[in-house]
Amino acid sequence: MTSATSLENPGAKKNGTALAYVLIFASALFIGILIVCYLITRQSHPIMLDEHGKPVASAPLNFTGNRS
Repeated sequence: MTSATSLENPGAKKNGTALAYVLIFASALFIGILIVCYLITRQSHPIMLDEHGKPVASAPLNFTGNRS
Protein backbone atom coordinates (compact mmCIF):
# COMPACT_ATOMS: atom_id res chain seq x y z
CA MET A 1 0.00 0.00 0.00
CA THR A 2 1.10 3.55 -0.66
CA SER A 3 0.91 6.30 1.88
CA ALA A 4 -1.38 9.29 1.43
CA THR A 5 1.55 11.69 1.15
CA SER A 6 2.94 9.96 -1.91
CA LEU A 7 -0.40 10.35 -3.72
CA GLU A 8 -0.56 14.11 -3.24
CA ASN A 9 0.41 16.52 -5.96
CA PRO A 10 4.00 17.56 -5.22
CA GLY A 11 3.32 21.13 -6.40
CA ALA A 12 0.13 21.50 -4.35
CA LYS A 13 1.92 22.81 -1.29
CA LYS A 14 3.81 25.37 -3.38
CA ASN A 15 0.59 26.51 -5.09
CA GLY A 16 -1.17 26.79 -1.74
CA THR A 17 1.64 28.94 -0.36
CA ALA A 18 1.55 31.22 -3.40
CA LEU A 19 -2.21 31.57 -3.06
CA ALA A 20 -1.84 32.45 0.61
CA TYR A 21 0.67 35.19 -0.26
CA VAL A 22 -1.65 36.60 -2.93
CA LEU A 23 -4.60 36.66 -0.50
CA ILE A 24 -2.50 38.29 2.23
CA PHE A 25 -1.30 40.94 -0.26
CA ALA A 26 -4.86 41.62 -1.46
CA SER A 27 -6.13 41.91 2.12
CA ALA A 28 -3.31 44.26 3.11
CA LEU A 29 -3.92 46.39 0.03
CA PHE A 30 -7.65 46.61 0.78
CA ILE A 31 -7.02 47.59 4.41
CA GLY A 32 -4.45 50.17 3.27
CA ILE A 33 -6.96 51.71 0.86
CA LEU A 34 -9.56 51.88 3.65
CA ILE A 35 -7.09 53.63 5.96
CA VAL A 36 -6.12 56.17 3.28
CA CYS A 37 -9.79 56.90 2.52
CA TYR A 38 -10.50 57.36 6.23
CA LEU A 39 -7.61 59.79 6.65
CA ILE A 40 -8.64 61.80 3.59
CA THR A 41 -12.29 62.05 4.66
CA ARG A 42 -11.29 63.05 8.20
CA GLN A 43 -9.69 66.18 6.77
CA SER A 44 -12.69 67.20 4.68
CA HIS A 45 -15.34 69.57 5.96
CA PRO A 46 -18.52 68.70 4.07
CA ILE A 47 -21.34 71.21 3.82
CA MET A 48 -24.85 69.80 3.71
CA LEU A 49 -27.07 71.45 1.10
CA ASP A 50 -30.85 71.64 1.03
CA GLU A 51 -32.97 70.88 -2.05
CA HIS A 52 -32.30 74.41 -3.38
CA GLY A 53 -28.52 74.15 -3.05
CA LYS A 54 -28.20 76.44 -0.05
CA PRO A 55 -26.11 75.41 2.98
CA VAL A 56 -28.07 73.93 5.87
CA ALA A 57 -27.34 75.17 9.39
CA SER A 58 -25.69 72.49 11.50
CA ALA A 59 -28.25 72.43 14.30
CA PRO A 60 -28.70 69.18 16.21
CA LEU A 61 -31.72 67.02 15.39
CA ASN A 62 -34.41 66.50 18.00
CA PHE A 63 -36.31 63.22 18.55
CA THR A 64 -38.82 63.91 15.77
CA GLY A 65 -36.06 64.41 13.20
CA ASN A 66 -36.67 68.14 12.83
CA ARG A 67 -33.97 70.67 13.40
CA SER A 68 -34.47 72.67 16.58
